[in-house]
Amino acid sequence: MKVHKKALIITYYWPPAGGPGVQRWLKFVKYLPEFGVEPIVYCPENPSYPITDESLSGEISDEITILKQPIKEPYRFANLLSKKSSKQISSGVIPKQKKQSLIQKLMLYIRGNFFIPDARKNWIKPSVSFLSDYIVKHSIKTIITTGPPHSLHLIGLQLKRKHEVKWFADFRDPWTTIGYHKQLKLTTSSAEKHKKLESQVLQSANHIVVTSANTKKEFSSKTKQPITVITNGYDAHHIDRPVKDSKFTIAHIGSLLSERNPKQLWEALSELVKENHSFSEAFQLYLIGVVSDDVLLTLQQFGLENHVKTLGYVSHREALKAQMSSRVLLLIEIDSNDTKAIIPGKLFEYMVSETPILAVGPEDSDVETILKLTNTGQYFYYEQKQAIKSQILSYFEAYKTNSLTVNAIGLQQYSRKALTKSLAELLKE
Repeated sequence: MKVHKKALIITYYWPPAGGPGVQRWLKFVKYLPEFGVEPIVYCPENPSYPITDESLSGEISDEITILKQPIKEPYRFANLLSKKSSKQISSGVIPKQKKQSLIQKLMLYIRGNFFIPDARKNWIKPSVSFLSDYIVKHSIKTIITTGPPHSLHLIGLQLKRKHEVKWFADFRDPWTTIGYHKQLKLTTSSAEKHKKLESQVLQSANHIVVTSANTKKEFSSKTKQPITVITNGYDAHHIDRPVKDSKFTIAHIGSLLSERNPKQLWEALSELVKENHSFSEAFQLYLIGVVSDDVLLTLQQFGLENHVKTLGYVSHREALKAQMSSRVLLLIEIDSNDTKAIIPGKLFEYMVSETPILAVGPEDSDVETILKLTNTGQYFYYEQKQAIKSQILSYFEAYKTNSLTVNAIGLQQYSRKALTKSLAELLKE
């Protein structure tokens, strides 16, 4: 298809960044040219990513223009205080208040009150200067910022004020209502600064793009600007489908934060191990990704340590294989009103893995709605221990008779190509 529109995409996460933050715009950029949009990517030259995945670089077309400028990363200096704490905080793993060391408390206070809206704020000024020249020289009429980090929206805000451009602000997560925001030890004035900046972005962007219906509902109370939901999704891949594990493997892929720790689920599994010998013999719990010490301690307290295997971060390709080979996939969200708008990017890859999903999270979650509409799994609230236990046992009985399957419906709407088509149509309006 002939390309007839340019779009400047301002993103912090770009290969070799790993984790979920990079996937959304890596895939949009992959397919936008098919729908008549030429993506131009602007990203940091020397970022400090908590997770890297070199394999993702292979998905970038040589024909894509990529602009890079240096960034001063404060987490590099934070490493001098505590490399472990710096890496945990930058990746979103924040220990519970009672278990935070003095250094961790100090780092959170500094992060929350001296780096508003986030630790990439020092990239705003040089980026605006560089991109202003580029916009004029190359006649750019459309810019897109994606956050978090929300500093990137402030780049868009300043470019919008200086140039005749149409600005799309893409929120992969909410800003002031996301769970970790409350853990940053914000002073009253710092909290107000966040709200003021959020308001300026929501009022000034020509169009807001969000990943969930609940985020749209929240933002609709804060701005009259148009808001469109474009979820994350799944992409076609060329990985041979592995055979299913011989064991009854329940796998969680992604970060397990301190607050993402459903004790009722672990208790249900513990009871099944004690009460059902065949279950105990067959059951394995794979934790793939960053796992907080709090979660590991809880699993130990419930006597599950001999059934747990922690694999750490793996490449995206290996994560896909694990999704397909596991018997059941866990999706866990923090039990909070703030997280009902969060749809983990892995959900959509889970849905096409042909592996049933067991999800635990808050009421009225967008995840619950999607699972019901696609018939890809079961959703439970934290307090529903007995129902969770019954569902796991049902899955196990089906596993024993080799009948544990998924009959998904309506998945095509979540393909990366279909989602990119919706985005391209939005950009051309």
